[in-house]
Amino acid sequence: MKETVSDVREVNFDGLVGPTHNYAGLAHGNVASMRHGGLESDPKEAALQGLAKMKALKDAGFAQGVLPPQQRPDLGALRDLGFSGSNAQVLERAAHEAPQLLRAVCSASSMWTANAATVTPSRDAVDGRVHFTPANLQSSFHRFLEPQTTGRVLAAIFRDEARFAHHPVLPATPAFSDEGAANHTRLAATHGEAGVHLFVYGRQAFGGADRKEPKRFPARQTLEASQAIARQHGLNDAQTVFAQQHPEAIDAGVFHNDVIAVGNGPVLLYHEMAFFEEERTLEALRSKMAAPLIPVRVPLEAMSLEDAVSSYLFNSQLLSDPDGSGAMTLVVPGECQENDAVWRTIQDLLLGGNNPIGEVVVKDVKQSMRNGGGPACLRLRVVLSQAERSNLSGRVLLDDTLYGDLTAWVEKHYRDRLTPEDLADPQLAEETLTALDELTQILAIGNVYPFQLG
Repeated sequence: MKETVSDVREVNFDGLVGPTHNYAGLAHGNVASMRHGGLESDPKEAALQGLAKMKALKDAGFAQGVLPPQQRPDLGALRDLGFSGSNAQVLERAAHEAPQLLRAVCSASSMWTANAATVTPSRDAVDGRVHFTPANLQSSFHRFLEPQTTGRVLAAIFRDEARFAHHPVLPATPAFSDEGAANHTRLAATHGEAGVHLFVYGRQAFGGADRKEPKRFPARQTLEASQAIARQHGLNDAQTVFAQQHPEAIDAGVFHNDVIAVGNGPVLLYHEMAFFEEERTLEALRSKMAAPLIPVRVPLEAMSLEDAVSSYLFNSQLLSDPDGSGAMTLVVPGECQENDAVWRTIQDLLLGGNNPIGEVVVKDVKQSMRNGGGPACLRLRVVLSQAERSNLSGRVLLDDTLYGDLTAWVEKHYRDRLTPEDLADPQLAEETLTALDELTQILAIGNVYPFQLG
């Protein structure tokens, strides 16, 4: 039986927060991460908050998936950097000689799966397959450690080669710096119809000397990386728009485009300072989209860049309601409710405006927010047909039973207190490996971690 447009749904694959979730302040340019560096974290609460958000969306009728965390601490990375001996000896020496390296190899940053990869749905691909490219995340060492495991995880879940295509990570050099779907938005009338892909970059590596760039914080995504991914996925000029992120926004702490803009269906919710050439970007989208673009612009006079960054309004999830009505729900972090200017903007401009956003749902993800990641950071959007959803490998689509199993797993294995000093504890490493081994069995994805591969 032939599938219809209505059979196609967006599945949000949220990253499980890992057992070593800590505040190390590793992300330069991420204001929240830098501000909270060194504070005590609660990995158990963080993981349960993430699961609670997933469960709430699943209960509301949205398709929800789960992705596992990375293996942390990454003892292999420490050994590659010259630390030797037993696991305990490696950790002790790293803590003494290079504590910042130890913090990096313990980072739970893979929880922000918006950075895991860039995805093109089969509807837009010439070969009719869903395409994946893991992000190289070369701009920071702690995230550079992720792509190989990410690739194995995606290949384990999206295993059917007739339906899913996996591409190599881009060269891990500054010229091809790639931060994944955090700088990529697909716009279309509905998820099942042909889309236009908006790739947002911060700098141009080749021939971009005349372009304005940020002065305070680095621009992480390059135009060349975005263009390479579009080529990998077989996207043509009529399907793509490349836009430069506003340098002033990057300098204000907008390290990814999804901190200043979010799109879904034909709607693009964005701050006035999101794009360096706002009108050119909108006109390019209008000229290539089959459906009318619905821009929802938040002006600077309504919300400062500082408020946008501190509240993460634009790092919210914008979701098409499951009833097919065309209405949308915006899932925002609790910090939006605590900021008067932001909450007023939500009520007056978003809910009171002429756009499909009909409901705002507030979720508590404070443990993630303190490290610089809101609801949108926590998920990788994958548009899938019914046949593609039915051909996923493993047990990764959330239902009540899986939610119960994952909650029990977190309660069993996670600590409720962790400081950067605790990362040297060899017992923590053992606890984590035991937990992850059990998790791969719960999710039925096979051996994906280095310690499982020998």
